[in-house]
Amino acid sequence: MNAGLHVLFEDEHCLGVFKPAGQPTQGTWAPAGETTLEQDVRLHLAPNSPESAYVGIVHRLDRPVSGVLLWAKTPKAARRLASQFEKRQTVKEYWAIVETPDETTAVERPSPLPPIGDVWLDWLTVATDAAGLIHVVAEGMPRAREARTRVSVDASATLPDGLRWLRLWPETGRTHQLRVQAAARGTPIVGDALYGARSDFAPGIALHAQSLQVRHPSTSRPLILTAPPPPSWRERGIDPKRI
Repeated sequence: MNAGLHVLFEDEHCLGVFKPAGQPTQGTWAPAGETTLEQDVRLHLAPNSPESAYVGIVHRLDRPVSGVLLWAKTPKAARRLASQFEKRQTVKEYWAIVETPDETTAVERPSPLPPIGDVWLDWLTVATDAAGLIHVVAEGMPRAREARTRVSVDASATLPDGLRWLRLWPETGRTHQLRVQAAARGTPIVGDALYGARSDFAPGIALHAQSLQVRHPSTSRPLILTAPPPPSWRERGIDPKRI
């Protein structure tokens, strides 16, 4: 048993865990003194021989993002879960704290873009430089891919001045999708310096995978995993009233 792993759900088919902000999701490498989440999962599944554990990766979270992450424990479960993600049969809800626009600074925005509202619909590039930046471009640009996210502004949370709480349901799964879509509207996610955020949120950014709904890979019944944001959110004066 890995005491450092926060388990949300486990049976013989799959394992749902909480991923801390700043921790790499996968791989057997990690900076000195750290581990990847995959290494922690392997140690949890096979304490005496972590390298022998079967670990099926069916989706991912960026390193600076916290929240729910689901792993398959058998090849059959991995195939069935991965198929749900590929066919967009999962429901993912993210919480994001974004900076409100600085009226003294010009914000470059592609046009036309809808305001924060029901749906964000954009066309995104693939990463083309060493920094891994993604850009919003016009529909029809070569290699651009559609990104669609349902959006709700939540007014019930307690926030410091200059911030806004968003609930986000991505319907596509593009690289950095939520991060670049928020930044393109002049409201970058707090701590996301890569996309123009002015404030720090170390060790990650204020983007949290709050819930994930899939069909269980064996029973096909709904499996809903949820996780509150890390304690660091409240420590910074960010408090969702519903938790």
